[in-house]
Amino acid sequence: MKILVINNDGGGFADYVDVSEGTTVTELFKRQIGSAQPSHYLIRVNRQPCPADQVLQAGDRISFTPTKIEGALG
Repeated sequence: MKILVINNDGGGFADYVDVSEGTTVTELFKRQIGSAQPSHYLIRVNRQPCPADQVLQAGDRISFTPTKIEGALG
C-alpha cells in the first residue's frame, strides 16, 4: 500500500512509499530514519500525534520532524 512520507530532517523531502499491510509507525521510522532515536522526533500521522504502535493505513501521511537540531546548543 502507498503512504506519503514527509521527512523534515535536514533539507527535507516528501515521497510516496510502499509499505506492507500491518506496518507500524515504529517500523517505518526505523526503515526511513535508521538508528536515530524516535524521542528526538515529532512524529505525526495525518497531522495528528500518534502512538508508536499505530498501524499505518493506505493513503496515510506520516511526517518526521526533528526536535533536536545537530550542532545546536541545548
